[in-house]
Amino acid sequence: MDAVVCPDAGVTMSHTIQAGHVQPPLVVHIIHRLAVGGLENGLVNLINSMPPAQYRHAIVCLTDYTDFRERIRDKRIPIIALHKKEGHDLGVYVRLWRVLRHLRPALVHTRNLSGLEHLVLAALARIPGRVHGEHGRDIYDLDGTNIKYNLLRRAIKPFVQHYIAVSVDLAEWLVHTVGADRRRVTQIYNGVDMQRFTPRVGPRPPLGPEGFASQDTLVVGTVGRMHVVKDQLTLVRAFLHMLSTVPQARAWLRLVIIGDGPLREEARQLLHTASAESLAWLPGERQDGPDIMRALDVFVLPSLREGISNTILEAMASGLPVVATRVGGNPELVQEGHTGQLVLPADPVAMATAIWVYSRDRDLAVCHGRAGRQRVESHFSMAAMVHSYLAVYDAVLQGTRSHHKVGVAQTSQR
Repeated sequence: MDAVVCPDAGVTMSHTIQAGHVQPPLVVHIIHRLAVGGLENGLVNLINSMPPAQYRHAIVCLTDYTDFRERIRDKRIPIIALHKKEGHDLGVYVRLWRVLRHLRPALVHTRNLSGLEHLVLAALARIPGRVHGEHGRDIYDLDGTNIKYNLLRRAIKPFVQHYIAVSVDLAEWLVHTVGADRRRVTQIYNGVDMQRFTPRVGPRPPLGPEGFASQDTLVVGTVGRMHVVKDQLTLVRAFLHMLSTVPQARAWLRLVIIGDGPLREEARQLLHTASAESLAWLPGERQDGPDIMRALDVFVLPSLREGISNTILEAMASGLPVVATRVGGNPELVQEGHTGQLVLPADPVAMATAIWVYSRDRDLAVCHGRAGRQRVESHFSMAAMVHSYLAVYDAVLQGTRSHHKVGVAQTSQR
């Protein structure tokens, strides 16, 4: 294997390539940053699961990458950091141009607003295939109605050959708000690795500090970046509401929040003020996600906005009942009264009430968790996700439009 020489001093490129034979088409995935997150997790799952004989991959990070890159199994895959500065950084366009001209991919796949504008550069570089994915929104544009952002999306629309949306909610938004041609929009649900995420068998595995949780404890937990849009503070307030309503719950109710970010310290302060620090575990980012999922009893997703949540799918695969906010694609995953419950966002009392259902009826929690696992097995397999992405890539490179209707990839499975 030959090392690839870095094409520009402002670029970090760590990878090798196989020389000496004809290789499959290369897809360059352009993202903001490769770190812990739902979008990034979906990208890693896609790359790890796609047959290497059909497509090769490279990841271009507009900013940088973290140790999360180690989750990519094929260490030959290029992971390139452009080190984009805060605000306007004209140099990033020069660096990306050089990378694209160096790699000469068959297809560029951008994701979310931060990557969208770079499809213009891909078109100027005469890259044949250009795909854009929408995976969710951030705190600056929760409902996708920001006029400035949508003007940009409409301006770049001619450079996008095909859109992929991870939820029906996002697919419909692309058609009705952005004005995308329905024939150029395919909705593909994320897949979940059902070998990594499996239900608990036997006693609860060790969790948190020694003595934190016994077999009789009800452990309520969530996993995700601790940023405003994920709104873990509402879960903390729901937990504290439960403790204040039923003081004896301090003996058997525990809270786990996995992830790091600006809300972590604020969450700790809320717990400290209520003298509930010892009843909660907030260890930051962890690499043992499947083990932690198996140690929980109820999974909660308190987000203000979602595309399709990987963590909901992982929780369902782990046999957990799910309490989630009724936003974005969450209602497409959680079947209310069958695999979990849905509540309004930013409503800690409603969230506490939903969690209490499972505290009062542990058998119902097991029943809903079992139904969630069955739903993932039937409708959200990694194989189905990969097949759908391959179909889009193939159609784009063959120069034909995919005639999928919005949501056709998996909406029939709802």
